[in-house]
Amino acid sequence: MQPAVYILASQARGTLYVGVTSDLVKRIWQHQNNLVEGFTQKYGVHTLVYFEQHASMLEAIAREKQLKAGPRAKKLALIEAANPGWDDLYPGLL
Repeated sequence: MQPAVYILASQARGTLYVGVTSDLVKRIWQHQNNLVEGFTQKYGVHTLVYFEQHASMLEAIAREKQLKAGPRAKKLALIEAANPGWDDLYPGLL
């Protein structure tokens, strides 16, 4: 298991969700299959557009808090620098 911070989007430049997990493949599968109740299910936020892997869960949680506290513009810039086409990165994880 590799701790990771991830960003899901409803569409390009749409609604964003920042999360943290110890099992990225499993967690994204859960989001994409509407098994996670709450924000992502309610707003259809299922496309993995960005992720970072970290050495420890503490580092991942700290980064998640930093991203959540930051402005939307910084999240958009981060995504667009790494994934300018806003492609779903989930298939590449498999």
